Amino acid sequence: MLTENEIQLSADVLVIGGGPAAAWAAWAAASQGVKVIIVDKGFLGTSGAAAASGNGIMAPSPENWDKVLSERYRIGKNLANSRWIERVIEKTWLSLPLVESWGYRFPKEDGESVRQSYYGPEYMRVLRKNLLRVGVQIFDQSPALELLLADDGSVAGARGVQRQHHRSYTVRAGAVVLANGGCAFLSKALGCNTNTGDGLLMAVEAGGELSSMEASNHYAISTAFNATVTRGVPFGWASYSDEAGNDLGGYVNGRRDPSFLPNALLKGSVYARLDKATPEVKAVIEKSHFIAFLPYKKADIDPYTERVPVTLILEGTVRGTGGIRLTDDSCGTKVPGLYAAGDAASREFLAGLASGGGGPNAAWAISTGQWAGVGAASFAKSLGAQANERVARPTGQVGLRSPTAGRTSPSPSSETFDSEAIVRGVQDQMFPLEKNYLRSEQGLLDSLAKLETLWQQVQGNPKQDTVRDVEFSRRAAALTAVARWAYFSALHRTETRSEHIRMDYPETDPNQRYYQATGGLDKLWVRRDWIKDAIATPPVPTSQTTPSVSKL
Repeated sequence: MLTENEIQLSADVLVIGGGPAAAWAAWAAASQGVKVIIVDKGFLGTSGAAAASGNGIMAPSPENWDKVLSERYRIGKNLANSRWIERVIEKTWLSLPLVESWGYRFPKEDGESVRQSYYGPEYMRVLRKNLLRVGVQIFDQSPALELLLADDGSVAGARGVQRQHHRSYTVRAGAVVLANGGCAFLSKALGCNTNTGDGLLMAVEAGGELSSMEASNHYAISTAFNATVTRGVPFGWASYSDEAGNDLGGYVNGRRDPSFLPNALLKGSVYARLDKATPEVKAVIEKSHFIAFLPYKKADIDPYTERVPVTLILEGTVRGTGGIRLTDDSCGTKVPGLYAAGDAASREFLAGLASGGGGPNAAWAISTGQWAGVGAASFAKSLGAQANERVARPTGQVGLRSPTAGRTSPSPSSETFDSEAIVRGVQDQMFPLEKNYLRSEQGLLDSLAKLETLWQQVQGNPKQDTVRDVEFSRRAAALTAVARWAYFSALHRTETRSEHIRMDYPETDPNQRYYQATGGLDKLWVRRDWIKDAIATPPVPTSQTTPSVSKL
């Protein structure tokens, strides 16, 4: 990478990311009395999915904890972990008063704060302000691109680039928290263009593992004429019709059928009209989801009386589940000193293979961010004052360095790979509903073959004339890697469960009660981590400290 004027930094804990999970992790680590640096691909406070709009929070009052726990476990179809759900609910409930003390104003009813949702821009502004208050050093426009490992296999920091200064940077750290989001494959889903799977690639390169990557195909509804705003709540009061105006139904027992729209779009154009909304409903959804109405206002459309074309946008693992595999209650990973939080981490304990999008994922970010931050601080302290004097090596390769780097003989070709072409190739395999939503063995094998060709291409020489070239070459590699892990995992789960739909295996198999770990770079692998806990009827009190799984 670019080395001219490279900046060298050090900290006890390095947090990578710029959303809620990263902010909570940095604050929690700083609260343990350690030095914290946080690096973000964008501007912490405005980048990422949370900052783009409002969001619910799974933070029920204590008298409703059992009910919410039971519902989340049910949605997880026997793959969720009741103890983890309970931990997330409790931690989130206890944490929200902190946000209020930092300056966020929740709405009030009868004089009491109602902490059930947040307005993203203001929420993130408050979190950033609080980080500065406690002395966290923030580096914006500074995407991290690879981790550093010490000789003993523990993490020792990270390297990246600073766009505004056209230079590389290195942060030596005793521990690292990956909280840089999931992967939406540059689908233009609102706020998700920073979510390109960088953390997943970095974790695997360092020796970490992923889990539940088959739950990587979440699609969200949006207007087709401005396909970016993916707020689906208003469409719960819509009627649907085809090009000719024929009613398409789409409801089961009065509730929108989640499988209706994908199947309808495979047959032709679909239109929606929010004509089921009462005046009371209109007032609520326009206030809570106002950003969803901006496309209508810009186009001078009344969505309650006029039909609008709708589509589905891939949000991948952002509202899906797959991510870095967690190995303990402090959100540690297989790599000593490396922690994961928020959408970068697998949410399988919270959601199974179902989506945790919205309130559950918001609560997951708050809780795992803090657990990871405290865990990282504790690990860094255990290393002592010489932690940042360890001999360390960079772990990144594909998309960062030529495979011939360091050889005495010249490369047979100095031609660089086309990052944009690689991205388009990945999207061609990941975006179509007939490939990613309705999966089959042959379809997955066909896509994996094409993705393998792309993976071979990104093994070549990356373009590195500017910091943007470095970032985009690495991004192309990350997107390709995540797509391969997603489809390889999907190929090996031979059942339909939650969002993972196999047309050739349409039933849920009660004997496939396991998580699928995955990893590998040139050679992919999967492993079944069997869930030994009995199927719960939540609430189930437990004193276990880690999820009970066994490995095959």
